[in-house]
Amino acid sequence: MASAESPRRIALIVTAYNRPDALVRVLAGCGAQTDRAFDVIVADDGSRDDTRVAVEAAAKTAPYPLRHVWHPDDGFRAGEIRNRGVLATDADYLVFLDGDCVPRPDFVARHRALAERGRLLSGSRILLNEAMTREVVTQQIDIHLKDRAYWFAAWRAGRINKFLPLLVPGLPVPRTFKDTSLRGIKSCNLGVWRSDFERVNGFDQSFVGWGHEDADLAVRLYNAGVRRKRGFCATEVFHLWHREQSREQESPNYQRMMARRNTDIIRADVGLAELREQGA
Repeated sequence: MASAESPRRIALIVTAYNRPDALVRVLAGCGAQTDRAFDVIVADDGSRDDTRVAVEAAAKTAPYPLRHVWHPDDGFRAGEIRNRGVLATDADYLVFLDGDCVPRPDFVARHRALAERGRLLSGSRILLNEAMTREVVTQQIDIHLKDRAYWFAAWRAGRINKFLPLLVPGLPVPRTFKDTSLRGIKSCNLGVWRSDFERVNGFDQSFVGWGHEDADLAVRLYNAGVRRKRGFCATEVFHLWHREQSREQESPNYQRMMARRNTDIIRADVGLAELREQGA
């Protein structure tokens, strides 16, 4: 049964791949958090050296502990690098965030307030278009500090896809309906208790290529008795535009994930335990 409990410490596991200009915007957003009891682990899926340089530069002034975890580029291995990021922290609550998703100043505080034992917290996002994203990264705009008037103008101009969560942040919307739904589950903004994540052996690294490793995590958590909670109108991030990843493996990954919905499978075939055995 779900129960309210505040996490001792939160870790933001920020996935990155060859986009340091976007990543520094995300790290700037992390630096403006009102809740300071958190760490940031940049989980780097094989970026070139300029990402490491950007993280080291940010670490010199960051008001939070910042670490960079990297493995060689061998295709899309987001599940594995997120697992490696988890092993680099002892935080009891994990928030997975992508390196192109800029958090607002209350992001950590709202994740903490909504954290609940027995619940997976699915956050949502506000999409920026290509032109606005280009301005943000080239001009180094601190969009996380912009006011409602700025975002209303952006919405009216068609530069973002929605405005309601910014107009009424913290709106008391239903959060636990359809609590085993997979719709909208995205690892670009996802909170989970470490104990639950460990119980299902983390992300399944045997998923090859882009797609559905996040939904698979949710399926196995549901099989383990964890239920969903929604962070809409509370935990939104600003998602910078990017070209879509190759989806060659999407269909096999989707079929495999859906097949697990009708089973009692809980643990990842290859996950945290296997990384520990390798000495990660």
